[in-house]
Amino acid sequence: MVQSNLSSHQKLEPFLLLSKSAKGVANCKLIIDALNAPGVYVFTELYEAPNVVEASQLPEVAPYYNLLRIFLYGTFNDYQQQKANLPALTELQTKKLLQLTLVTLSETSQTLSYEILQRELNIPTVRELEDLIMDAMYNGLVTGKLDQRQRQLQVMKTIGRDLGPYQLDETMEALRAWSTQTSRLLGLLDAKIDYLKESVRDSEQAKLDYGHQLEEVRKEIRENTKNNITLPNEILQMDETSQKKARDIYNIRQRGFFAIQQLNLVNDLYCSTSLHTSFTATS
Repeated sequence: MVQSNLSSHQKLEPFLLLSKSAKGVANCKLIIDALNAPGVYVFTELYEAPNVVEASQLPEVAPYYNLLRIFLYGTFNDYQQQKANLPALTELQTKKLLQLTLVTLSETSQTLSYEILQRELNIPTVRELEDLIMDAMYNGLVTGKLDQRQRQLQVMKTIGRDLGPYQLDETMEALRAWSTQTSRLLGLLDAKIDYLKESVRDSEQAKLDYGHQLEEVRKEIRENTKNNITLPNEILQMDETSQKKARDIYNIRQRGFFAIQQLNLVNDLYCSTSLHTSFTATS
């Protein structure tokens, strides 16, 4: 869309240069030539050219200047209503104004029925309508798809026409609303990013705490395993053979007891850490 507008602007350049030297009624021919020029679809700069504006006060030039205004942001219906006070359209101008009207209609709806288009464009047959639409697509004014079965045009994008005075306020209001909405969304994104960063920091700290506590448990297990187990007096008073058997049984039970204690300690540590991590993630 931007490229099409830039191309149209470039093709208008020769007429802008001519407008600097055109005086009086010579601006009538300048306007007609610009409206006939292939690929020229935006006219604001010519409409606001100092010599053209000055000449528009002349009775001979005023109708041509009003016609130029219709090509800026008007429609074919606008021309029909003012036809008696405007110059007659050439075949090229008629086609161009119909295509520009198609662009304007696309601004209000992306799905345009053949019935609406034929009525607004004053085209009697479907064949003529489809030819006009396909030509507009070829020239880059409209991008879309013709649905002949449903008898409608699906519009994807169009070029941007010149803005009328009433449209400028609407456009500024839309831009302000867009800016406000964008700022709000950026604020929400920043808050979400800060929350995620905080969650990552909490998770990393929880991992470190868990690692330290697990290392303490391992250290305690290693120390308990190295310690000698003191036998009770009942075993020490037995004879040597009975004492040996009793000592073995006692040592096995004591080691099992220590192992169970340490396993319970590790399990408690794991459960408490998992609960903390789950709570942090949920929060």
